[in-house]
Amino acid sequence: MITCLYYIVFGLWYALSLLPLKLLYILSDGIFYLIYYIVKYRRHIVRKNLTDSFPDKTQAEIIKIEKGFYSWFCDYIVETIKLFSMSEKEIKRRMTFEGVDMIQKDFNNGETCSMYLGHYCNWEWITSLPLHVDNGICAQIYHPLENERIDSLFLKLRSRFGAKNIEMDKSFRTIVSWKRSNKINIVGYIADQVPGLHNVHCWVDFLNHDTPVFTGAEKITSITNAKAYYGDITRPKRGYYKCVIRRIDVPETEDKKFFITKEYFRLLEENINRAPQYWLWSHNRWKRTREDFNRLYTIEEQKRMLSRL
Repeated sequence: MITCLYYIVFGLWYALSLLPLKLLYILSDGIFYLIYYIVKYRRHIVRKNLTDSFPDKTQAEIIKIEKGFYSWFCDYIVETIKLFSMSEKEIKRRMTFEGVDMIQKDFNNGETCSMYLGHYCNWEWITSLPLHVDNGICAQIYHPLENERIDSLFLKLRSRFGAKNIEMDKSFRTIVSWKRSNKINIVGYIADQVPGLHNVHCWVDFLNHDTPVFTGAEKITSITNAKAYYGDITRPKRGYYKCVIRRIDVPETEDKKFFITKEYFRLLEENINRAPQYWLWSHNRWKRTREDFNRLYTIEEQKRMLSRL
């Protein structure tokens, strides 16, 4: 039954992917009407996230961003489906990169890299980065889906242009082993997810919220002595994205601990403020609070958690 479902889903998605994006965007417009006005998919979460993040905006401004988000999110769905059959030529035309020369220089010098990304614009199209660099592994961390067949379908999708997929629970071991084997690589981290309270070591001021954040990416970056980058993504027009790769350097005068993580969230916030409709507002980003954290762990326990990093 599961195998049958897999082939049905794959066949349907692949058939849809053969349609021109112009037609897929018509489908996207229909999906937008369905999920925004009829299903009202997570609208309460989106509205709360937007209202709390932008307290100075009027309700009319919030609703405009909200509709813009749902419109883009539906585009993201059909753009991801399009990946199943999109040619290298087309993805290189629609997903462009600036600053790849810095990564290539690092590769040529035998250095590895980390690239921080957010759930902003179309992060699936970033998997086309291997088409722009040579002599190194391009990889991304992923969280396996419960359904193995659907999971394998997404793995197939995300590796079409040569990117490697690293299971989250195996990421530290895999990347450190690459370092020891002198396998030059760049690993993409989508690091704006919600950590469990047992895994919180750092809080940042992010979009008007006291926000717990993952620090694992910075730990791996530090241990492997990787060069840190941020992917600053924009959407010039429908169907086109541009990623400007920015180096994150730690100034000598700064406290190095969590500097990269904090800088990442500062840069992501800049991205979001510039065009807020392109971030994943349906994600319940602030469901865990410092009050919950302090209620669960004493000051001494929190210090021990921090000392283990």
